[in-house]
Amino acid sequence: MSTASGVRHRIVASNGIRLHVAEAGQGPPVLLIHGFPESWYSWRYQLPALANAGYRAIAMDVRGYGRSSKPTQVADYRMVKKVGDVVGLVADLGAPVTIVGHDWGAPIAWMSALLRPDLFRGVAGLSVPYAPPGAPTGPRPTERMRQMAGVDNEFYVEYFQQPGRA
Repeated sequence: MSTASGVRHRIVASNGIRLHVAEAGQGPPVLLIHGFPESWYSWRYQLPALANAGYRAIAMDVRGYGRSSKPTQVADYRMVKKVGDVVGLVADLGAPVTIVGHDWGAPIAWMSALLRPDLFRGVAGLSVPYAPPGAPTGPRPTERMRQMAGVDNEFYVEYFQQPGRA
């Protein structure tokens, strides 16, 4: 399926699930990974810009989002599963790929490049500082979010911790 902007949509089988991707252009592939709670659509302006610059821009819906599969088990959302999804998608796209992640997509990009450097020519993370695996990080992310929200409020991510609440 195509749109007026030249963005094509398709489903790719990867790591035992379906991944929806939106893509535009031809040339070296640049894989764009969205943050929380977003979808491929958050890259809608970058897709044609990258395509016009001579790249094949691909924005995926991460598992659980948009038109990609939505497994029901919490364990199906571990980082290793998300990296497996990216590796399967890169097999479809053809390596090497430049990978860019925004927000919670940044750790997926970094871990994909760290675990499979043979598949990536470059990696970039936006909006979230890099934390190497095993580095002391202090409180869990959800605990830090609670601290930011304060006693009387709730950080928006907390709404999504209990299935069906949001």
